[in-house]
Amino acid sequence: MSSTVELTKENFDDIVPGPAGKDFVFIDFWADWCGPCRQFAPVYEKAAERHQDLVFAKVDTEAQQELAAAFGIQSIPTLAIIREGVLVFSQAGALPEAVFEDLIGQARDLDMTEVRRKVAEEQAADRQV
Repeated sequence: MSSTVELTKENFDDIVPGPAGKDFVFIDFWADWCGPCRQFAPVYEKAAERHQDLVFAKVDTEAQQELAAAFGIQSIPTLAIIREGVLVFSQAGALPEAVFEDLIGQARDLDMTEVRRKVAEEQAADRQV
């Protein structure tokens, strides 16, 4: 049984920012033909099994082109992390297991009050331009 959920534009609002009590969503943007995506898949699946309290979703960029476009996906695999409804990380490239585990720890340690303050500052600055 897979520990990951397939994310589509149809179920996006049900999964992101996450089911009740789950404020983290990790999203792996991938495609069948992508070699690095296939290399990262077992690393992602193992992390999903280890961190049952987090939501691990996968987006097939071929089947979900609108969703990939909404996230500005330029290359795959791309990993995105949404915490409490805020995109806190997005980076292309397959990550080694140790690096991915470290990233999960960093995401858990984020001060979301500080993150929201910075987002608000950036949005205010954007409006002044």
